[in-house]
Amino acid sequence: MERIVFMGTPEFAVPSLRALAERYEVTLVVTQPDRPAGRSRALRAPAVKAAAQALGLPVYQPESLRGPEALARLQQVAPTAIVVAAYGEILRRNVLALPPRGCVNVHASLLPRHRGAGPIAAAILAGDAVAGVTIMLMDEGMDTGAMLAQAEVPIDPDDTTGTLTARLAELGAQLLAETLPRWLAGEIEPQPQDGAQATYAARITKQDGLIDWAEPAEIIVRQVRAFDPWPGAYSYWQGRRLRVTRAEAVLAWCGREVPGTVLEMAAGPAVATGEGALLLHEIQLEGKCCVGCTEFLRGQRGFIGAVLGDGATLSAD
Repeated sequence: MERIVFMGTPEFAVPSLRALAERYEVTLVVTQPDRPAGRSRALRAPAVKAAAQALGLPVYQPESLRGPEALARLQQVAPTAIVVAAYGEILRRNVLALPPRGCVNVHASLLPRHRGAGPIAAAILAGDAVAGVTIMLMDEGMDTGAMLAQAEVPIDPDDTTGTLTARLAELGAQLLAETLPRWLAGEIEPQPQDGAQATYAARITKQDGLIDWAEPAEIIVRQVRAFDPWPGAYSYWQGRRLRVTRAEAVLAWCGREVPGTVLEMAAGPAVATGEGALLLHEIQLEGKCCVGCTEFLRGQRGFIGAVLGDGATLSAD
């Protein structure tokens, strides 16, 4: 029976781990170490660790796979293949060469589009009509390996990175369950990627969520969706961070207000942008709960007419 090592860390990887555990002997689950999280900075286990323990699978949490101890541990379990889903570290040549059937990656994009660490957010930011999953063989490049299978789903108009990640996680698990047996049986001929069509999705940072009100409203709506749940699309009002959690573009608006000015519209408060206006549905002021904008205005009457900024200066009332 084939012996599989699984490498993954976040919730996205959990469905793939469960799919493997139903069909194969998963001899080892490798995941990132527990990390401080939340305001308390208490150690939090990765989602994959919790899932592996629930399945009764052995868990290994090295700080890095680059040391001799990590390689020795992998050699000890002698996997037929290593399956990777959002592990969080680029594998070096000695690990890639270890299993006879290679290292198989579940990547959340339709490669070669959106190679890199943030493919799901990148698809929303780009305004793509579809997203998907690629099962690929890993090499030393950044998501450049030959492809074994792909599957796609439409991106819904209200999809966020959170909702789309959940759907792609299940799609990836299903595609992995269909593809891996055929790959191990020698029934699939890997297909090289067309590097000329490649795009790259950088890792998202907290700063990426800062809204530039000079951008078109349509672009800002994509940011609101792409940066949900993290880092959030945000601006500043009266020196406090203001997160926009749900909004829509009003392309017909063509006023002359400075971008960032809060407007009063019949449908609710909106913000002037470089092209059109951003109608606010839900917002969250720093230290407060997320609320609908009608409720927010009842307690913040000075909000209309304010100019939202980047936090460097206090906005007008």
